[in-house]
Amino acid sequence: MVQIALTVPVQHEFDVALRNAIEQRVASRLSAQDATLWGPDAESEAGIRLSWTHLAETSRPLVDEIAELRKQLAAKGLDRVVLCGMGGSSLAPEVICHQDGVPLTVLDSSQPDMVRTALADGLERTIVVVSSKSGGTVETDSQRRAYEQAFKDAGHDPADHIVVVTDPGSPLDEEATGAGNRVFHADADVGGRYSALTAFGLVPSGLAGADIGALLDAAQHAQDAFYADDADNPALRLGVLMGVANRHRIDKLVIADQTRHGVGDWIEQLVAESTGKLGKGVLPVVVPFENAVNFNPSTADSILVTIGAHVAAEAQSGYAAAIDADLGAQMLLWEVAVVIAGRIIGINPFDQPDVESAKKAARELLTGGGEAPSPESTDDGIDIYGQGSTLEGAVRFLLDQIDLQHGYLAVQVYLDRIAHADFAGVREVLAQRVGRPVTFGWGPRFLHSTGQYHKGGTPNGVFLQITGSPAEDLAVAGRDFTFGTFIDSQAAGDAAVLRDHGRPVLRLHLNDTESGLARLRTVFR
Repeated sequence: MVQIALTVPVQHEFDVALRNAIEQRVASRLSAQDATLWGPDAESEAGIRLSWTHLAETSRPLVDEIAELRKQLAAKGLDRVVLCGMGGSSLAPEVICHQDGVPLTVLDSSQPDMVRTALADGLERTIVVVSSKSGGTVETDSQRRAYEQAFKDAGHDPADHIVVVTDPGSPLDEEATGAGNRVFHADADVGGRYSALTAFGLVPSGLAGADIGALLDAAQHAQDAFYADDADNPALRLGVLMGVANRHRIDKLVIADQTRHGVGDWIEQLVAESTGKLGKGVLPVVVPFENAVNFNPSTADSILVTIGAHVAAEAQSGYAAAIDADLGAQMLLWEVAVVIAGRIIGINPFDQPDVESAKKAARELLTGGGEAPSPESTDDGIDIYGQGSTLEGAVRFLLDQIDLQHGYLAVQVYLDRIAHADFAGVREVLAQRVGRPVTFGWGPRFLHSTGQYHKGGTPNGVFLQITGSPAEDLAVAGRDFTFGTFIDSQAAGDAAVLRDHGRPVLRLHLNDTESGLARLRTVFR
């Protein structure tokens, strides 16, 4: 069951755009995997990225296969599942497992303290799912190496504990097969952020105990409605809403999610990475459901979306959507809507041209090919990389650069996101202070999510980057860098690329994390 209610201030324009999409058979052509929908420039990429449209059927054989493997692992005493993956490889399983209330440890960071904590917890009963579409994701490779070393040090055979999900023929596929790991091949014609219903989403979720069969059922029950060339098609309506709003510079998508699965974080990557390019796009802003700044009060350039809320969208004065659906249907709904919005906006929703730039800059710093920046000043143990001799002055200088009509602030925190989870509350504080949309992202996790939008999307963001010294660094087995130097290079590399794109960036490095966070909370107010 999918329920959706929309509010559209420019009803005539919406009706025309919806009618055009119906007459051009956009939904049914998407179902038929028509790669011409987004124009000639996108055709080659779209031609190898559309298999997600019918994963509800094609992924069905995985259900029994994963269930059987889970039984085999349980018989060996392996009942704790850790997922090593980034972006689309980690966000969907995290949401799916939250939905079903089953434990899954998601290690999507190169922060040394977070990696060490994961390694120390129940190693003897741990099964590690290593997920990488390309097979070359450096974070995931580093996490895998750390676990392999830990298993060897504890006298365990890593092959008994590691399951791999990757595209066929990837470097990881070849290495894992040679090492005797169990390997699941994902559909190579599905991009990472559309892979929730492939092996990337299903293998870790199913091994953790989630009902992945029900997830596929929900998507399958909804797909006929989503691929209908009909004015009642909820996915078509949502996509047209986002596309029409974007024509009027309504380019923030404020998502208030009251569900227990937290699908907002998954939607964030899908929308930002799919639409944020060519100086265009839709910026997702995920907020708490109750009394969230940026939702209430909101800004005039925002679409307000409630997830899982039985709230009439008509209660809003601007563009709005209220959506209630089972998780599998919710995921397919947004995938269809986003590619339809991309067609109206005029972008290719399947590429991510600006993600690689930050990776390249990080690699150069990591291998000594670039020069690491030095702080401009230090205030009470916090190094300031930006203008201002004091912490208060540097923060004020950055915030004063926000465009009060169309701008936003992105807070990017390269710390242990589990140990310091409550620091995410500063989003609300800063949003109230600046009166503009504020996003919050954990680094390096967000680099595989909103990072594309930051560099390739609408150029109206300012960026507050927070890094910190770990309690203790951690070596990466077989590499000449540590987790600490790696995450530092990721932060510095992304900051450099943002500045190259003309984006204002302030980096604050906490030499003592606990005292530094307390000081920041005070200064942000």
